Amino acid sequence: MKKGVDIMAKKLAVIAIGGNAVNRPGEVPNAENMLKNISETASYLADMIEKDYDIVITHGNGPQVGNILIQQDIAKDKVPPFPMDVNGAMTQGYLGYMIIKSLKNILVERGIEKEIASVVTQIVVDEKDEGFKNPSKPVGPFYTEKEGKQLQEEKGWDFKEDSGRGWRRVVPSPIPLEVIEKKIIQKLVDEDFLVVAGGGGGIPVIKKDGKIIGVEAVIDKDRASALIAKDLNADEFIILTAVEKVALNFGKENQKDLDELTVEEAEKYMSEGHFAKGSMLPKIEACLSFVKESGKPALITDMQKLTEALEGKTGTKIVK
Repeated sequence: MKKGVDIMAKKLAVIAIGGNAVNRPGEVPNAENMLKNISETASYLADMIEKDYDIVITHGNGPQVGNILIQQDIAKDKVPPFPMDVNGAMTQGYLGYMIIKSLKNILVERGIEKEIASVVTQIVVDEKDEGFKNPSKPVGPFYTEKEGKQLQEEKGWDFKEDSGRGWRRVVPSPIPLEVIEKKIIQKLVDEDFLVVAGGGGGIPVIKKDGKIIGVEAVIDKDRASALIAKDLNADEFIILTAVEKVALNFGKENQKDLDELTVEEAEKYMSEGHFAKGSMLPKIEACLSFVKESGKPALITDMQKLTEALEGKTGTKIVK
């Protein structure tokens, strides 16, 4: 930490970054490209740390776990595929490593002394959650409609069209209820560590007969991130995504960007169907969950606009 920084004056923010900040659309998903993209992301996070924020970083894993599923399908005759919870844990491990390494290198360059830890995070869901009856969480690459229907027939996967971008596999997405490692994350934050946690929405588990059991699902990372933010009593909850602001009539001629949303306004717009289920809707729902329970603000913006958004110059702020 730089000399002269008052720890007591700092704000704690939970920042959720999307899986596409790791793999850009159309880009070869190799380790070199992932590290390059994460290094860029880390530079924006370092800017925030220089503004006297403490941060807990969460991240998506849709493209990454989707690629693991493809790799395992190709190699299934040699090595048995792993279940979704184990694949989620794999992405938490290697993405956590990449984020820690990239952010640490940038902080050292800037003369900031800060330790960073990545916590493999399990999140409890209800085995009777309606999400298991209606798979809805997109994972993996985009396909044409023809490719999606062919894979659905061949492999029994569920597919849905995703906001005009193509067809994607969907898996159960139960509501997150409890962060198993919340006391560990809190302890690290209290000790002035930067923390990477809740990767990919956390590893989905249920509690049964006193045991923790992994389940075949993917928890929405924004909802899980909001739960972590509430557990930590964070001052702000921030979702970094591919758009600068939340919009009404997105992608249409009458698109209207929003600078600020109250809870009441957001709920009205949701009821009118303004936000797509596979993209913006869960982000709005996650922000509302945090704002309504904590009374503190949430922010949605593009990663490259983060500094400006923190200064109130752009982004969409959600307030009570």
